[in-house]
Amino acid sequence: MTTKTSLQKTLGTWLTLGVTLLWLLGVIASGVIARHEMNEVFDSALEETAQRILPLAVTDILNRENDTGDQRALALKEHDEYLTYLVRDASGKLLLQSHDADPRIFGAKPREGFSETPTHRIYGEGAISDTLFIEVAEPLGHRREAILDTSLALLTPLVLLIPISLVGVWWVIKRSLRQVVILQQSIETRGGSDLSPVAVDRLPKEFEPTMVSVNRLLERLRRALEAERSFTANSAHELRTPLATALAKLQRLKTEARDAGVKARAGEIEESLRTLSRLSEKLLELAKAEGGSALSENENDLVPILQMITNDYEREAPGRLKLNLPGNRVMSLLDPDAFAILARNLIENALRHGAADRAVHISLTGEGTLRVANAGDVVPPEKLALLRNRFVRSDSKTLGSGIGLAIVDAIATGAGTALNLRSPASGQSGGFEAEVNIVVQHSGV
Repeated sequence: MTTKTSLQKTLGTWLTLGVTLLWLLGVIASGVIARHEMNEVFDSALEETAQRILPLAVTDILNRENDTGDQRALALKEHDEYLTYLVRDASGKLLLQSHDADPRIFGAKPREGFSETPTHRIYGEGAISDTLFIEVAEPLGHRREAILDTSLALLTPLVLLIPISLVGVWWVIKRSLRQVVILQQSIETRGGSDLSPVAVDRLPKEFEPTMVSVNRLLERLRRALEAERSFTANSAHELRTPLATALAKLQRLKTEARDAGVKARAGEIEESLRTLSRLSEKLLELAKAEGGSALSENENDLVPILQMITNDYEREAPGRLKLNLPGNRVMSLLDPDAFAILARNLIENALRHGAADRAVHISLTGEGTLRVANAGDVVPPEKLALLRNRFVRSDSKTLGSGIGLAIVDAIATGAGTALNLRSPASGQSGGFEAEVNIVVQHSGV
């Protein structure tokens, strides 16, 4: 299963990681440069220290009245001595040393220039025709500590930089994608029949080609649907008059006919013409459901409409309809004509496909949920999923056009609600139930 990722989250995460990585690379580069520069500074300090102390040391040694061996320079006060030095002759005899110097860190004989031991950096310089030498030593740990302190000083802002960068990048991306979010919300709130172009004037340039392609697709779909609806409506409308004329002439012929066989065949043809006429009416209803808005400007009480429709069918099927209405009004923005078409198709479908000796239950709750249920065989799940399609019936032996539930589904979709089908019906071991929420608002479309 593919996990969908958020563009905002992906950009925010990777940009923050990128900024952090660049900062780390900058710190490393700065550390390398700082180490080189600091080594130059420390080496210069070693060299300058040697050159400043050497003349003083030579003067002190030459002015001695007698050779007193190695002498230690006195410190004015106790302190940690980072730079220590020795003054020796060419043979390595110690003549003078700083108060904290350790002769073991120096070589056996003095050397000029820079040298390095595992623990110290040493600079040596000679005087008086290379008969006296001074060597100044500095612990390498002192340099490492200085470089480490510098690197930590560069890394410390990173602790604050990471959360600040994450918040800042997240805010910038969210602000940049605001128009995309608005576009997504406007598309979500559209009705199922709204195929008008999507506004792209305020979108980022990167999204414009995609939305232009989407608008072209929407235009092709709109033209295809309009052509289909126009053909359906025009065909059904053009058939009404010829069918009515043919039915009237056939009824007259049936009345005038004397032969019983002719009358019987005329009756069969009459029933076929009536079926075709009903199909024509259903096609007109379907065209209206798919092409027009299912909502009205003002709210209407749908309880009296359902009562009237139920009374009409009660005359066709006496005793089979059980109506349960709420005690209050049910106000809805659903168009009264669209609701009448929806209710008629649900009741007609329940009567036609339910058991002839069992009741059809029609209920409307105060919250606006309309349920129509009949008794009969259970509709298999694979057939139940197809009943919204045109010209699909659960039982091929039953007469009917097969588009009643397609009309109901089109009206429900146009109103921003949904048609729910169940088999068996709620609270029954068999039968079929259709449920629609008829309380809709403009904001849901």
